[in-house]
Amino acid sequence: MPFIDLQSNLASGCFSEDFLRSFCSICAAALNKPEERMNVVVHPGLPMLMNGSCSPCVVLSVLAISVTDSAEKNKEHSAKIFSFLTKELGLTEDRIVIQFHELQPHQVGKKGTVMSFL
Repeated sequence: MPFIDLQSNLASGCFSEDFLRSFCSICAAALNKPEERMNVVVHPGLPMLMNGSCSPCVVLSVLAISVTDSAEKNKEHSAKIFSFLTKELGLTEDRIVIQFHELQPHQVGKKGTVMSFL
């Protein structure tokens, strides 16, 4: 049950429903998780400064169980996600930052319990 949280200073019009569906598919494939288990949130139009510039940028947080626990895995995830975002949003790689966070099953609640018990 990965959580994808994208923050950007790009306008909300850059993040259509088609973008969200495609982005969800790319992230699910990158993390080897089913699309129906993905949670994607986009926060557009934020005041943001990256590398000393307010030019268009994205900060992405990826939180997941068992798939973000090594540098090797995250390097692969990063390459796939960067490829999509640079192409779809017209950003250069230096205007995108991804944070990977490893979750433990007891840290994710669902159906009135936590993933440890599901």
